[in-house]
Amino acid sequence: MSNLIHQTAIIEEGAQIGANVAIGPWTYVGANVVIGDNCQISSHVVIKGPTKIGQGNRIFQFASIGEDCQDKKFIPGEPTELIIGDNNVFRESVTIHRGTSQDNSLTKVGSNNLFMAYAHVAHDCIVGDNNILANNATLAGHVHVGDWAILGGFTGVHQFCKVGSHSFCAVGSVVVKDIPPYVMVAGQNAVPHGINTEGLKRRGFSPEAIKAVRDAYKTIYRKGLTLTEAIERISTEADNQPALKEFVDFIALSERGIIR
Repeated sequence: MSNLIHQTAIIEEGAQIGANVAIGPWTYVGANVVIGDNCQISSHVVIKGPTKIGQGNRIFQFASIGEDCQDKKFIPGEPTELIIGDNNVFRESVTIHRGTSQDNSLTKVGSNNLFMAYAHVAHDCIVGDNNILANNATLAGHVHVGDWAILGGFTGVHQFCKVGSHSFCAVGSVVVKDIPPYVMVAGQNAVPHGINTEGLKRRGFSPEAIKAVRDAYKTIYRKGLTLTEAIERISTEADNQPALKEFVDFIALSERGIIR
């Protein structure tokens, strides 16, 4: 099937457009942009590069993808890029910026994510797979998000924070420290409220794995132990339970400290 590119769309020389790509009216695609097969791009979208977009992505109207970042240290023309995987949905007015040379010069988004209207991914963020950022959820610069995380509407994540896989942020959360995998948080500033049990069930975690995660949460948050003492207790069981190993490894590598 041939591409369906509206006559009012502007495609700069050098842009690479895959097969079966639809591009709506008044959309701009800059040079150094690569768009994979089977993407659907609505009207009034701006895509600048260097940006690589995988296959099967849907980008709705007024989204801005691959623009220069909002960082005073950024120098226009820096050799930075944005890489996006496959089968993501970017709803109305989503903004995603390229990286900066102060980090790895890269912003990266995985596959199968849903970015609802007005969600923002700042420079140098790394976002995994199967995440949901609800309306107006915002990632500041250098934020890392794992897989299967959910950020409720109007959630704000402070720069350099890490959001663990399978975690859940309630609407309006303000995140200023790292969120370990599986943990639910809420508030301004966000505090822990148990584990994401329902999410783990939906994703096929066994009852034994969920119990191990729940027990580890209690050890971290409810037994009055120091973090070092709690991790020592959990680590003895992590070798036999992969879910716990991810939990322990995340906390061990945390630089900002975890929400507690």
